[in-house]
Amino acid sequence: MTNPVSPSHGKLRPLGLSEVTLKPGFWQRRQDVNSSATLSHIEYWLEEAGWLPNFDGAVRNGREFADSEIYKFLEAMAWQLGNGPDPELEERFQKIVARVASAQEPDGYLNTNFGRPGQQPRYSDLEWGHELYCYGHLIQAAVARARTAGHDQLVDVAIRAADHVCDVFGPDGRTAVCGHAEIEPALVELYRVTGNRRYLDQAKLFVDRRGHQVLQDIEFGRAYFQDDVPIREAQVLRGHAVRAAYLAAGAVDVAVETGDTALLDAVARQWRNTVARRTYLTGGFGSRHQDEAFGDDFVLPPDRAYSETCAGIGSVMLAWRLLLAQGDPAYADLIERTLFNVIATSPSDDGTRFFYTNTLHQRVLGTEPPADQVVPRAASTLRAPWFSVSCCPTNLARTFAALSAYIATVSDEGLQIHQYAAASVRTGGIALEIDTDYPSDGRVTIRITDSPADPWTLTLRIPHWATEATLDGEPVRPGLAHLHRRFTPGDTVTLDLAVRPRLTAPDARIDAVRGCVAVERGPVVFCLESVDLPSGLGPDTLRLDAEAALTDRDGGVGITCRVVGEEDTAWPYSPGPAARPAGDPIAVTLRPYHNWASRGPSTMRVWLPLAG
Repeated sequence: MTNPVSPSHGKLRPLGLSEVTLKPGFWQRRQDVNSSATLSHIEYWLEEAGWLPNFDGAVRNGREFADSEIYKFLEAMAWQLGNGPDPELEERFQKIVARVASAQEPDGYLNTNFGRPGQQPRYSDLEWGHELYCYGHLIQAAVARARTAGHDQLVDVAIRAADHVCDVFGPDGRTAVCGHAEIEPALVELYRVTGNRRYLDQAKLFVDRRGHQVLQDIEFGRAYFQDDVPIREAQVLRGHAVRAAYLAAGAVDVAVETGDTALLDAVARQWRNTVARRTYLTGGFGSRHQDEAFGDDFVLPPDRAYSETCAGIGSVMLAWRLLLAQGDPAYADLIERTLFNVIATSPSDDGTRFFYTNTLHQRVLGTEPPADQVVPRAASTLRAPWFSVSCCPTNLARTFAALSAYIATVSDEGLQIHQYAAASVRTGGIALEIDTDYPSDGRVTIRITDSPADPWTLTLRIPHWATEATLDGEPVRPGLAHLHRRFTPGDTVTLDLAVRPRLTAPDARIDAVRGCVAVERGPVVFCLESVDLPSGLGPDTLRLDAEAALTDRDGGVGITCRVVGEEDTAWPYSPGPAARPAGDPIAVTLRPYHNWASRGPSTMRVWLPLAG
């Protein structure tokens, strides 16, 4: 199967790149930019920063996890080649693989930051060294290559590395884990590719060891590594958001392949609690800058949202695995929200600049970094071309290249569509065309072009926000809508989702946005930017008039606000609630959050205080 996740069993079976092809629309545009611009941009910077030359025996450059960026880039290239032949890209891929292979030791060890003369010994810093983390991304790149092109040099390199890991950290080896989870889901996927049970057993060992204080304590606490509580006992995702999502994804993979329903239920419980208490409106994970971590329940400040792009990708990885295992449409709902409001937000329109973090409230104008400048990971208030910690561009590249694999699934009952995008689907005698301008428009037309003679079920996800929806003219409720019948070529199914602006209120326990509302339209979150306001006004000087109508306007949402005067005083507090007189109403336009900062420096906010 040409897809990133291929469980041997589960509620649903994913479709691969050979079965789903994106057509012109929202996501194909991003996939095309990824292949035409982002991949070459990444390759340039991997050379320029010296991270690729690390494999040539040059002086070591970059952070301890720099090797992983080459592996994520190789995975992106492999998935892109799986979308269609590209001889020039194939040649570039092979040359990079050869450089990687040249650095592998005879026993399978492969890392440019440890074990060489003048460097620290192998596995001498499991808390921060990222050696096993890097292996995880190497293995995932090899899995992508095996599934799209077959067994080749990269697959051989990854198998030797995986065997080395099993030798060193297996049942009779070192009882330890990596400070950054990632090897766990990778080993399970390698097991799925090769059938070698050793890799699944090792992944299970790593999952079971976590939470038993096998890593040294640090200033952020062991929860940072998810090494504080065994995963079966945890109630919510915690600590470093990317690490938490990757570990949970690996635990789901282990649970599915070993039939461990208790482990699967534990991760599903953690996911539900995290979505209910620790997730931003955009779907973003992580509200703490100091450790890139989840905050406590309902601690979701918009101006301090970390909401790392990689954490969004980890969230999609986890929710997709849970969806395949259990079939609950709530998982696909969060995937949709995260795709449109985190994943789509990070890259610039031309695919050569990126957000590392995704704030929901920008108070000051940023400065656009020069095209030849590397910036710190969270310092940029505008999209930057490259970061000293540049995990997000490569992570985005592999996600966009494999995006069609997240559209649909099949089961014994039929075919399920989870994400709405213009696409062609062909699998197991079923073929159909999906035509839509979603999310701009809520109409989704599905035309059957081939079908088995026997009846089968077409299942469509009705998003949780779609309280007004019809399927072939009949009302349907949020959740799953099933059409079971004998389909024939030429049959058409029409889903209409009422995509119109709406107000969204936060849970009262989210102190940071109490008294505010946000505006959404379909799955897209909107924001107010200073570039759309009259001179002299900023987003923080306005209050939303909730009584006024919301309207579609010029690709955005029209709202009515009132200007509230602010007066500087010697002391910013008063004896009681201060009534601020509101000025005359003014009409302003909100823009999709994923487009913010695309028109130059701006201040911005998603959550809008209410007038009155």
